[in-house]
Formats: sequence, structure tokens, C-alpha cells
Amino acid sequence: MSAAAVVAGWDNFYVIVGSAASGLTGLTFVVVALAADANMARLPGLKIFVSPTVIHFSSALWIALLAALPHPTRLSLGLSMLVSGLVGALYTLRTMIRMRRMDRNDYVPVLEDWLWNGALPEGSYLLLAVGGTLTGASPSLAGYLIGLAALLLLFIGIHNAWDLAVWILAERPSRRRKMEAASEEQRRTGAEQTRTGG
Repeated sequence: MSAAAVVAGWDNFYVIVGSAASGLTGLTFVVVALAADANMARLPGLKIFVSPTVIHFSSALWIALLAALPHPTRLSLGLSMLVSGLVGALYTLRTMIRMRRMDRNDYVPVLEDWLWNGALPEGSYLLLAVGGTLTGASPSLAGYLIGLAALLLLFIGIHNAWDLAVWILAERPSRRRKMEAASEEQRRTGAEQTRTGG
């Protein structure tokens, strides 16, 4: 039983998804560079949200690559997708645990964060795992589930990268004002200590 029945006719789809995922991964690094330029790279919450975004783009690319590989059987394709889906689901669960444990003084995740960084990716990875299990029994349905999982991960990554970029640009002025105020306070404290000889 060839794996071609699962991915037949999906060649162009996976070329588009894979190309978009790889290009958008690069753009995510631009967002991270913006954060570093804004002296925000050390914010603990930033890592919790940037890494999963890169992982979702990379997963969409990975799915496209797996679909393009010449698998000898449906079983090998199915196992590849099943394992990838389960690993992604475990990673997303880890992300949700990290979101839950975030210092509430840094950032408090809102419903949208839980949806786009937790529920939707978790569902997408589980969809991929289900698609992997169905490659033998229902190759056509499996193909659609795997394709849907790849597309959802791509869209989730796009949303999350945009959300990060907007947040960084919105936080940049207030962060800069806080840094300037802290610097001014340090200068005043230093000047007072110099005057008092202490």
C-alpha cells in the first residue's frame, strides 16, 4: 500500500505551505530583532510566546517535507505524522504550563493568548496525529486532516507573529520611558551621594 494515495494531488499545496512557513520563520526572527533593538529581549514572557511561533512555522514546514518524501508505505507516512503530531501536542502542553507559571508581574495571559498559543495549536497537532492514524484505513480523509493541520499551524504562526510585532511596537515607547526614568533616577541618586560625600 503506497503512501501516494494519501498525498496524491497535494504537491502544490505542500510547496506553498512549506515555502510560506520557511519565509515566515525568517520574518519571525525580524520580530525578535525588533524586540532586541527595543531592549525587550530579556522580558520573560517574550520567550514563552516567540518559541512556539517558530515551532508552529517549523512544524508546517516539517509536515510539507514529510508529505514530499517518498514513503514506501502508508504506515511509514502515518507513523511520521502520528509521532510529529504527538510531539507537537506535548510541546504545546508544555507551553501552556509555562504560560500558567508566568510571573503575574511580567504579564498575565488573556483568553486570546490561551486560544492562539494553547487550544488551537493543541487541536492542530492532535488533528495531525489523527490524520497519521487514518493513513491506512482512510487515505483520502487522512490527506485532508494532515493538510488542514499544516494550514492551521501556518495561520496560527502568522497570527502569533503579528500579535508579537504589534505588542513589541506598542510596548516600545512605554518601555523606553521607564528605562529613561530609571536612568534619570540613578543619576539623581549618584549626584546626591556625591554632594553628601557618601
